Amino acid sequence: MKHLAKKFIKFGIVGFTGVLIDFGITWVLKELLFLNPYVANSAGFLCAASNNWLLNRIWTFRNRHPRILKQYLVFMLVSLMGLGLNNAVVWLGVSFLALNFYVAKVVAVGVVMFWNFIINYKFTFAQSSGS
Repeated sequence: MKHLAKKFIKFGIVGFTGVLIDFGITWVLKELLFLNPYVANSAGFLCAASNNWLLNRIWTFRNRHPRILKQYLVFMLVSLMGLGLNNAVVWLGVSFLALNFYVAKVVAVGVVMFWNFIINYKFTFAQSSGS
């Protein structure tokens, strides 16, 4: 259990770097370039997911799976499912709870973090992980 908790904390730290990337890109695309908020949200989320895959592979899970492209694609598939969940939570928060877009996005990030950790722990990084 201690081992799992340590991985979850590392996953959270990596996730925080992803949040900075996600929010930064989303803000630039939405506020400065006036793109659709959900397109901006998706772009920020996907850039952060790529960052998170690399950092989680190297640091959180110390993974050495030799099929890097396959692992990246699995991670991105999990992230795309998380993106759907992320956009759904943002939409529900804005449309039904009248939350500020960024407040809804913070809630969405929290929900998606648990989804991503569980699925990536069980599947994406389950093989060839170090301690």
